[in-house]
Amino acid sequence: MRSLSYVPHVPYVPTPEKVVRKMLELAKVGPDDVVYDLGCGDGRIIISAVKDFSAKKAVGIEINDERIREALSNIEKNGVVGRATVIKGNFFEVDISEATVVTMFLLTNVNEMLKPKLEKELKPGTRVVSHEFEMRGWIPKEVIKVEDGNMNHTVYLYIIGEHK
Repeated sequence: MRSLSYVPHVPYVPTPEKVVRKMLELAKVGPDDVVYDLGCGDGRIIISAVKDFSAKKAVGIEINDERIREALSNIEKNGVVGRATVIKGNFFEVDISEATVVTMFLLTNVNEMLKPKLEKELKPGTRVVSHEFEMRGWIPKEVIKVEDGNMNHTVYLYIIGEHK
């Protein structure tokens, strides 16, 4: 078991806008939701959550300073300061218990390491949406394919409390 201070290397690959929309639609994000994006990159998911889906609040967790600056700039440009925020840190160490929706585009091995944290901190009914990489051993509520140009993407929806 790795310590919580372990920071896995996940390459920065932005989620296409079409996939962002489908992820948030699949999770049925609405005005009562608090969305957390683990490894938020340029902030596109948290911005869309509050701007396009009226989420009450969206929080991105990011460790890379350059991505954080980009996300904060994008939050300002989109007029969602105060509703979308970024926490600098390791998502293994940040408390995500207030989330009603968690989004991620990580790697299968990172998802595997995250499972105990998600099960411990998230309340039953919390939606977990993973772009491309499944949560091995969890039963998805729904799996969709999203075509974007010449790429096909897979999005997995899990519901805490119904995932096993």
